[in-house]
Amino acid sequence: MSDFRLKVFQSVAKNLSFTKASQELFVSQPAITKHIQELETCYQARLFDRQGNKISLTEAGKLLLEHSERILDDYKRLEYEMHLLHNECIGELKLGASTTIAQYVLPPLLANFIGKFPQVNLSLFNGNSREVEAALQEHRIDLGLVEGIVRLPNLKYTTFLQDELVAVVHANSKLALPDEISPEDLPGIPLALRERGSGTLDVFERALSRHNIKLSSLNVLMYLGSTESIKRFLEYTDCIGIISIRSISRELLAGSFRVIEIKGMPMLREFCFAQPQGEESGLSKVFMQFAMHHNEKL
Repeated sequence: MSDFRLKVFQSVAKNLSFTKASQELFVSQPAITKHIQELETCYQARLFDRQGNKISLTEAGKLLLEHSERILDDYKRLEYEMHLLHNECIGELKLGASTTIAQYVLPPLLANFIGKFPQVNLSLFNGNSREVEAALQEHRIDLGLVEGIVRLPNLKYTTFLQDELVAVVHANSKLALPDEISPEDLPGIPLALRERGSGTLDVFERALSRHNIKLSSLNVLMYLGSTESIKRFLEYTDCIGIISIRSISRELLAGSFRVIEIKGMPMLREFCFAQPQGEESGLSKVFMQFAMHHNEKL
């Protein structure tokens, strides 16, 4: 039902390329051009400035992109809710989630999902991101939810939520640290980090590399297998932990932990669905749509 021309425009605008939009939407390039021309005629405005092989959005194009994103999102929500009116979901769905997602993101989502679809037999495997991807490749789970930045070529990743890592210390820590430090200060500070294979460590290591700092140069007291282990460790040890902001919100509110900002070193990441390329079972798709529909509450 949604206006395909808006999808075409959005793809061209995001990629700033007619060719990439053609490949993304599996539509010929002349058809892409035709759809854009129809929109420009409809709104009597140029949507793109063309300079040689490069294109950029005009002011009209920026405005249309802003509105088209909202319109297409509303279409998705409409299709999802109309679909629920006529389909009863029955069957088994085996999920796998990395530790942070399983502990701090999924519980309310899973509760709402089984409340909506009581006839779905839902199970959850918990491990770090690499373990979840391995379970997916071995067909032990139907759908994975992972963090971090590593992407395997035989898996398809779909972003559903944004996250941020922060450096934290316990309020009673004897470390005399200011509220802000520089990346160059890190080698002199004891740390507690997640284990190899975790998405959290992947993101931290990538952030360090932007400042030419190697993980091996840091004073890592412990590599621990879960965020909760790091939080407990920090209660009894004077060191910094690197964890998801989602995992520490209650403690920050209670004043038992505080955030230490690492100036100029943002540690942003995405939580993603992971699936085998070309595979999408019915219940996996239903769960993904449900999560996308409710992600603003997570």
